Amino acid sequence: MTSTTAGAPFVITMGDPSGVGAEVSLKALATLPAAERSRYAIIGDLPTLERARAACGLDLSFEAGAEGGVRVVHVPVEGLPGEFGVLSPRCGEASFQFIKTAVDMAAAGTAAGIVTAPINKEALNSAGHHYDGHTGMLAHLTGCKSSWMLLASERLNVIHVSTHVSLKDAIDRATPERVAATIRTGYNHFRRMGVENPRIAVAGINPHCGENGLFGREDDLQIVPGVEMAKAEGINVVGPISADTVYHRAYQGAFDLVVAQYHDQGHIPIKLIAFHTAVNCSLGLPIDRVSVDHGTAFDIAGKGIANHVNMLSALEYARKLAA
Repeated sequence: MTSTTAGAPFVITMGDPSGVGAEVSLKALATLPAAERSRYAIIGDLPTLERARAACGLDLSFEAGAEGGVRVVHVPVEGLPGEFGVLSPRCGEASFQFIKTAVDMAAAGTAAGIVTAPINKEALNSAGHHYDGHTGMLAHLTGCKSSWMLLASERLNVIHVSTHVSLKDAIDRATPERVAATIRTGYNHFRRMGVENPRIAVAGINPHCGENGLFGREDDLQIVPGVEMAKAEGINVVGPISADTVYHRAYQGAFDLVVAQYHDQGHIPIKLIAFHTAVNCSLGLPIDRVSVDHGTAFDIAGKGIANHVNMLSALEYARKLAA
């Protein structure tokens, strides 16, 4: 981990200026005690934050040094539409610049870590920044070859072997080496979070893990060797276990973490049971990054009604990481 300056804040990147990021960030900070807000700073566009503050009817100061105010790191980007709910390449450019600023601060030790509000992948790519989302962008900006997405909630935690790729490509990416690395990454994270001997279960790819080859051999040839590699390192892991039962077992307390083989296999159960409270944590990076687990919600942006509970969960998880 990068060493941080004492008292360095967690920085919240505002996300797409046309989305709900500014609103949920301000509403979440407004619920915190005034002294607590000094632990955070928002990186974004000040005029957008001012419009979001008005839409939400919040009495928060952006003045530097104001007691109980919100620290803002203004990153100017020309050509922003100046309204919510608009798909714009300029907003995609702004999203990238906010993230880059946050990464630079974290690398320099002037930020303890990053909490990200949602970006729009179409806007990001239309601005010429060709990433599959935050995780891929952060991996590139920090020089990491590999990174992982962890979805964390109170009773179910899922780490993904792959995320934003086609299902066909996801199956190809589930190599024994990648499966073992995913298990290892999740194990190390939960050890860091205070779980002495994390119990990890690995979901299979095929129905019933292939049923001894009846429904495919990918589990036997790709997943089993990866699990055995992790076991040889002393990691408490079992699998593959059929995906139609493993999440229920984890939810009931049998496992601390489930390894999902692809995006929807891990996202669907988490969003079913913890839609408003699950957080996205990037693992394998040299900096800490936590995110809300929802999108830009252009349809309600600027109306002051966006739910900020997920941002509060992200801020809480960031505090745990800082500890």
